[in-house]
Amino acid sequence: MAQESPESKKLRMARSIPTFFDSSRHRPSVIFDDYSDTVSKFSSQGHGYGMVGEGKSLAVFTSGGDSQGMNAAVRAVVRMGIYVGFRVFAIHEGYQGMVDGGDHIQEMGWKDVSGIIQLGGTVIGSARCKDFRQREGRLKAAKNLIKHCITNLVVIGGDGSLTGANLFRNEWSDLVEELLQRGEVDKVEAEECRHLAIVGMVGSIDNDFCGTDMTIGTDSALHRIIEAVDAISTTAQSHQRSFVMEVMGRHCGYLALVASLACGADWLFIPEAPPADDWEDKLCKKLSQTREMGKRLNIIIVAEGAVDRHGNTITVNQIKELIIERLDFDTRVTVLGHVQRGGNPSAFDRILGCRMGAEAVLALTEASKDSPACVVSLAGNSAVRVPLMECVEKTQQVGKALKGKSFTQATELRGRSFENNLKTYLTLSKLKPPESVCSEDGKQCSRNYNLAILNVGAPAAGMNAAVRSFVRSSLVDGYRVYGVHDGFEGLLQDKLEYFGWMSVSDWVREGGSKLGTNRSMPKKLSLEEIAKKFKQYNFHGLAIVGGFEAYMSVTELAEARPRYPEFCIPMVVIPATVSNNVPGTDFSLGCDTALNAITETCDKIKQSASGSKRRVFIVETMGGYCGYLATMGGLASGADAAYIFEEPFGIVDLEGDVRHLAGKINDEVQRGIILRNENANPNFTTDFIHQLFAEEGRGLFTVRKNVLGHMQQGGSPSVFDRNLGTKLGAKAANFLVHSIDENTKRNQGKIHTESRESACLLGLSKRVIGFTPVTSLSPIVDFEHRIPKGQWWMNLRPLLRILAKHTSTYISETEGGFVAAGDVTCD
Repeated sequence: MAQESPESKKLRMARSIPTFFDSSRHRPSVIFDDYSDTVSKFSSQGHGYGMVGEGKSLAVFTSGGDSQGMNAAVRAVVRMGIYVGFRVFAIHEGYQGMVDGGDHIQEMGWKDVSGIIQLGGTVIGSARCKDFRQREGRLKAAKNLIKHCITNLVVIGGDGSLTGANLFRNEWSDLVEELLQRGEVDKVEAEECRHLAIVGMVGSIDNDFCGTDMTIGTDSALHRIIEAVDAISTTAQSHQRSFVMEVMGRHCGYLALVASLACGADWLFIPEAPPADDWEDKLCKKLSQTREMGKRLNIIIVAEGAVDRHGNTITVNQIKELIIERLDFDTRVTVLGHVQRGGNPSAFDRILGCRMGAEAVLALTEASKDSPACVVSLAGNSAVRVPLMECVEKTQQVGKALKGKSFTQATELRGRSFENNLKTYLTLSKLKPPESVCSEDGKQCSRNYNLAILNVGAPAAGMNAAVRSFVRSSLVDGYRVYGVHDGFEGLLQDKLEYFGWMSVSDWVREGGSKLGTNRSMPKKLSLEEIAKKFKQYNFHGLAIVGGFEAYMSVTELAEARPRYPEFCIPMVVIPATVSNNVPGTDFSLGCDTALNAITETCDKIKQSASGSKRRVFIVETMGGYCGYLATMGGLASGADAAYIFEEPFGIVDLEGDVRHLAGKINDEVQRGIILRNENANPNFTTDFIHQLFAEEGRGLFTVRKNVLGHMQQGGSPSVFDRNLGTKLGAKAANFLVHSIDENTKRNQGKIHTESRESACLLGLSKRVIGFTPVTSLSPIVDFEHRIPKGQWWMNLRPLLRILAKHTSTYISETEGGFVAAGDVTCD
């Protein structure tokens, strides 16, 4: 048989592009994110999910200050909009572009948003618009929309932009009628555009909008702040300097607060919690004592809107002059300014933009003429819709409380998470606990109880933040803490030390495991010998930071309680692993840092591919049998596919993706990227996939492979991992302290518990950080592959494919099966 020529192969592949759903297991009833009701409704109506927007038009625009992640949201709106059948327009330069019309309103195709997911700012521009504040300006905007038959709007901006959109919607009918009376639109146009639907997404680095856990851009801004703080800390330590850093937040202290938690700042100034009237004396006293205790640097973080209790502004220069005058410390000021808005978006913001953008389009498909304007928000792990004006009004209440100096009310209105962050910061940032509670070295404490903390499993970013928080929270309550080095092996070798307040001073920013860790578990070593060590050191409570091995270790200790009374103490697991495969929690420490490392690497790979032309990369990620990193990394990087163990795939799927890449590259998108989880399939290895794609793509594209390896475990922890580790460490300490107190009351001063609630895993699920008995998790665990049986992020996998494929790759259910249409291009 004659060998097929490259030209022939190219033509054959271009004509045989696969559909989005290649087999019955990819039916459109598969849910993604929280859209199961929507998908089911569309399927039950007898038409394809892909055509519900047919004959309609929508427009997306960004308004107000830019924020990282806006481009991911724009990309998602455009591609999801096309996918469900809308004609999609982008309005350039925000409301100003809507008023000016003309070339500012442009129809978008699939390729028009290719390559933007990793870009900061907003590629469609943003501008302040005085014209839109006047009715005449809104009349012009309405006319321009009607001329393009646009009756659905997605606005990405802050509360001012969203309020303007709601006003526009409320006036719409009157504006249309006035334009008709003026003769600027005809009756057909007026009738077709009688109603306007609006959905908002909050793009703001300040996270100052009530109604959502996080706004688009906040996480990236925190990345910029922490990068700057970490860099400044090295030079500050070298010269024994104090740095006063100003971060954004004119009316909201979220950035300053979380950044202070994430870097262990010595002092914090935010609008919601002004310092006491004698703050100058207290600040100088604390800084002076830190130097006496051997600390060589001081970091003070100031929100730009910081005030005292009388409403007077507190500036960075004022603080600098105070320190120099009172203490004669070498003190410098750094104002980060718009650096916080710049740079590539973090993985979190990209995924958030993708999810919110997709949900915004689905909200428009369901909108009726009576539907109020809504905002797509993040609630835990879910993209939800909330009434726009309800959120705006609550946000405005915060401003009124601050203006009226009702600071406690303002803090409460920010939400429970903000309050808890502030409380945790105030606890952990103390110079030291009172001497009546514990000594400086931690050996003498008011409560005669010993807590132990150790790491088990592989190192993960955020472990050290958790240990620091656990130690300090325990010392504040008067409990001694043993730090156990090198896990259970270290325990058997007596590698223990008392931890004092300053022992963990700078641990929050350190990656890896400063305590040391290994994978050895109690049963493998010797339960009897471990029990002897528990008795020798008189442990009254135990915290283990680690991954699946940590969960199994506490399970083994709990099950051995009938034989070894030494294990009848409260125990808690703090999940920490890049694989994110621990049951009972949605997130483990380290997975966010690893995800950002993967995303940044994929950005560089894509840039390399665009320079080389017609190149496809196969990237192998960590994760064991858990596909979290591959799936979320694929969504954040705009990958073409992500192969994982949890979703079986075969040669037909691989062949389909080869064809997809051929069609895409044939359509002048010069790159492709495929992610593969390391244990996705024992036969379809990374090498096999590389060779298959190279052979099938010969003459069409070249193929390279990258095995990311342990770079995913290294590096400085992300803000998310630092903050989560800090929260989990504090809660774990509180759990043990409370359990010991309750136990001693019941047992007349003795500690002995065999209840399953006394051996728990501390995890983040939805919006709640809670405790789950380790023994109750067994039914939901696949022990052979060390993964939970159900994982929330699996619902996002169809979204990854939808955003990577062309508009028409939907499936219509018919009597004869599934009928596909369309071709393929993608990012």
